[in-house]
Amino acid sequence: MKKLDPDKTAIIVTDMLNDFVEQDAPLPVPGAKDLIPQQKKVLQAARNAGAMVVYIADHHMPDDPEFDMWPAHAVYGTRGAEVIDELSPRKNERVIPKRRYSGFFGTDLDLTLREHDIETVVIMGVLTDICVNYTSAGASMRDYEVYVIEDGVSSDSDEAHEFALKHMQKVHGTTVVKSDEFVQAFQ
Repeated sequence: MKKLDPDKTAIIVTDMLNDFVEQDAPLPVPGAKDLIPQQKKVLQAARNAGAMVVYIADHHMPDDPEFDMWPAHAVYGTRGAEVIDELSPRKNERVIPKRRYSGFFGTDLDLTLREHDIETVVIMGVLTDICVNYTSAGASMRDYEVYVIEDGVSSDSDEAHEFALKHMQKVHGTTVVKSDEFVQAFQ
């Protein structure tokens, strides 16, 4: 992996929320808890280098039509919609609510990144084949250079995870890297 310019790079933490990570959550993602050590390592390297960190987070209204497909989750104002304690945002880090799969759809994520002259986004979180995938597509369509942390994302199944990683590489031009590769690129 090439060296990244921290001033032009943003880490996007996708849906690492209580309603997806906790065992008794309405939509627990298998392996989500196992991602935390790699994600913490990426966040630490990014913060040490001075890169921007942004969280995108499902925030649904109680009657969201999405609940026809999925159990109610990440309802605005509930603990389930909050970022997990292990990855808590710092004071200077934004949490951008979203109501659809992509972090770009109907949010100010693109404006936020452009205000900070960001050219490269590094995505990690859940689910690889849904919100990570659609956020990667959104970033790619807006001409950002996109990376996904392979051991920092997870899905409901290994098959869906692997398909999504290959799809993002082939269709979005996303570069898939391990967390250790990312950390080295920031040292």
